[in-house]
Amino acid sequence: MELALLKSLLNKEFYEEYKGDKCPHRLFSKDLSKIKTLIDESMIKYNRDLSVNEVEGLFFASDPTMTTAQKDVYKGVFHKLRTEDAIGRDVANDILSKLFQQYLGEEIANIGFDYVNGSQSSLEPLRRLVSNYRDDFLPDLNIEWDDLDIETLLEKNDLETRWHFNLPTLGQHVEGVNAGHLVVGGARPNTGKTSFHASLIAGPNGFAAQGAKCVILCNEEATHRVGARYLTAASGMTMKEIRANPREAHHRWSKLKENIKIKDATGQSMHWVELVCKTYSPDVVVLDMGDKFAPDQSHEGLKICAIHARQIAKEYNCAIFYMSQLSAEAEGKINLNQSMMEGSKTGKASEADLMLLISKDPPVEGVEDDGFVRHINVAKNKLTGWHGRVDCMLNYYIGRYEV
Repeated sequence: MELALLKSLLNKEFYEEYKGDKCPHRLFSKDLSKIKTLIDESMIKYNRDLSVNEVEGLFFASDPTMTTAQKDVYKGVFHKLRTEDAIGRDVANDILSKLFQQYLGEEIANIGFDYVNGSQSSLEPLRRLVSNYRDDFLPDLNIEWDDLDIETLLEKNDLETRWHFNLPTLGQHVEGVNAGHLVVGGARPNTGKTSFHASLIAGPNGFAAQGAKCVILCNEEATHRVGARYLTAASGMTMKEIRANPREAHHRWSKLKENIKIKDATGQSMHWVELVCKTYSPDVVVLDMGDKFAPDQSHEGLKICAIHARQIAKEYNCAIFYMSQLSAEAEGKINLNQSMMEGSKTGKASEADLMLLISKDPPVEGVEDDGFVRHINVAKNKLTGWHGRVDCMLNYYIGRYEV
C-alpha cells in the first residue's frame, strides 16, 4: 500500500495533487519515510517526473555513511518499488485515508497517555486534531474562500453593529458591536468600570433592552453588589428609592431581567468561560475582571488570556467585554492610551477590536468628591477607525453613564 503510493508520487502531476500536508512523510513507516522525504526534496529541485533508479541513486549518494546492512535493506525496498504498480487518484484517496487513520490513532493515543499521566490538562491538542483532519481521516484543506462581492461586503458591514451603544456621545463615533468582537475596557480603580458595563447593558435602550442575551462573569466584586448596580441602572432608581417603592422597581427590572445573567467566577479560567459560552450561547459577555481569568499574570499569560477571549468571541458568536485595570501611569490623567494597560501593554491591545479607556478629572486639592464627569478614550478602533475622546457624566447614584 505504502510502496504503491510512493511509486505514484514519482509522477509530477500526481505529486502536485498530493504534496504537502495531504501526504506528509510521517504517514509512512520509518524506512519509507526517508525515501518520501527525498522525493519531496527532488521534486522541488528537478520539477519533473522521477524514475525509481534516479531516486535510488540520489538516496544512496545522500548518505555515504550507511552501513552494508542498511544498504541491503534499502536495496530490497527499491527492488520492490520497481515492481510495484502505480495507483490512480481514487485509490490514492482510500490509501491516504487508511494511513491517516493509523497516524491519527497513534497521535490520539499519545495525547491520551499525556492526560493519564497528568502532563496535559487542555483539550486544545485534541481539538486541533479533530479540526484539521476530517472527511474520513483525510486532511481538510479545501478552502472555501470568502465572498468579496460588493453586495456581500456591504451587507456584512451593515451587521457590524447589531448591539448599539446607548451613550450618544460614544454611539455617534462607534455605533455598536456584534458577534466576534473583543472589546477591552480599562480604568483606574474607583472610576466606574462596573457602572460602565451595567449602564451599557441594563440602562435605557441598552443591550438587554435591544434583546441581547447578556452574561456577566464576576471575579472581583461580589455578585450581589454587581447585581445591585444593574438593578439601579435598569430602574433609574437609587437603592433607597427601590426599598421605598419595590413594586415600581420590580416592574422596571422585570422587563430586562430575563436577558441578564450574573455569576461569580472567582478562581475560574478562560476554559470555564468557553464552556459557559458553549452551553448558554450568550450575545454579550462581560468578564469583570478579564485578567483574573489568567492563571499566569505575566505579560505572556495575560496575552494568552486575551487571545483565548477573542477566540471564544469568534467561535461562539458573541461580543466579549474584557474589563481590565489601568496602570499607575494613568492616574490623574484624562487622555489615556494603550500603553497604560496593567500587566500587558501590547498583548491585550493587539487582540482588541475596540478599546474603551475611562478616565475622570484629576482631583482638586481640598475637594473630596471625585465629580461626575467621565471621559471615554477610544484608544483602538478596528470597527470604524475613529480614535479620540468623548465626554459624559456618571450618575453613580443609579450606575448610569449619561450625557
